[in-house]
Order: sequence, then C-alpha cells, then structure tokens
Amino acid sequence: MNATTRTLSLQGQAGHIEALLDEPAEGAVQGTAVIAHPHPLFGGTMQNKVVQTLARAFVQSGWRAVRFNFRGVGASEGTYDEGRGEAADMFQVIAQVAPEGPLALAGFSFGAFVTSHVVQALGDRRPPQQLVLVGTAASRFELAPVALDLHERCLVLHGELDDTVPLASVMDWARPQSLPITVIPGCEHFFHGQLPLLKSLVVRHLRS
Repeated sequence: MNATTRTLSLQGQAGHIEALLDEPAEGAVQGTAVIAHPHPLFGGTMQNKVVQTLARAFVQSGWRAVRFNFRGVGASEGTYDEGRGEAADMFQVIAQVAPEGPLALAGFSFGAFVTSHVVQALGDRRPPQQLVLVGTAASRFELAPVALDLHERCLVLHGELDDTVPLASVMDWARPQSLPITVIPGCEHFFHGQLPLLKSLVVRHLRS
C-alpha cells in the first residue's frame, strides 16, 4: 500500500497466513484494526481495492491496519472452508497481531460475513472498539447479528445499486436489529469511482 507496508508471517490452523501491516506515520496509535477480504473463490484477496481503502482509512485515523489472506489465497496455506476456517484464520490473526489493547474489525462482502461471526464469538470477552462492514453479503450467507451495545461503534455501508448483494437483503438482516445502514446512492458492489467517498465515510465514523 505504501513504502512502510510490512509483510507478516503468521500461523493459522491450516498453516502459514500471509498478512500485511500498515502503521500511522505519526502520533499515538489508537489500536489495531484487522480487515477481512471478499470471497476467496471469486478473486478476493487482501489486495482488493475496497480492503486497501479500509486500511488507508484506519491508518489515517491513527489505527494500525492488518490485512491478511484467508486460507488458500496467495501464500496462505489451506483450502476454502465456507467461512468456518476463515473465521478461525481471523481469530489466529487477532491473537498474534493484537493480543491485547483496543481492537477494530472490518470486512468487505464475504469478509463482512466472516467478521460478523468473529465479533459474535468474541462477545463480551473482547468487543471491538470499532466495527466496519462494507457490502455485507447478507443475500449469500447467514450473517450474525450485531449486539445492541456495539451499534454506536458499528458502520454498515452498502451501495444502492449493488447487484451482487441487493440492498434489500441487507435491510432484511438489519431491520430486526434496528441497525442503521448507510447507503451510498448510485453505487455498486465494488464501489467503482466511489472509493474516496467510502474512505471519507469510514474516517468520519472512526473519528466521531
């Protein structure tokens, strides 16, 4: 992402996990953000433009940002596991890059699905200080609900014209929880032409 991006070698249940770390250039570090990428079987990697944009937003807001490849992607070992193994991967990354201190979690598309279940499993033991879910794949997977006490710390962003994950499916997931959704007008799933707006919305949320 920039000249200071560091490659991390982490260990997961299925073997090596490939990851990248970006840190704020100056000032106190707010904590560590762990960011999950889109579907491994459809080209999703930690180099995805939305994932990179999320990392930039966190770094600009004073957070250390860690992106990683799920099992079977890039140099990460293992094979696709329908979200179960991928959640285990995310837990292993958290344990190694952020064993203590403030934690933020974020995910895009399939990554948002995995992140929702990781947050649910963490429960009261380690609730994230910030939670960002983008293009949440509610039409394709069964997302975990977001606990009520996390709603103020949770930003859910979705494109109005998303034809990969229809907005209506995300509303159906959010409605029983009274969980607000921020809709970007005229935007589709991969936020083409809207990445600067995506970044600014995430930064505004993180700094509020």
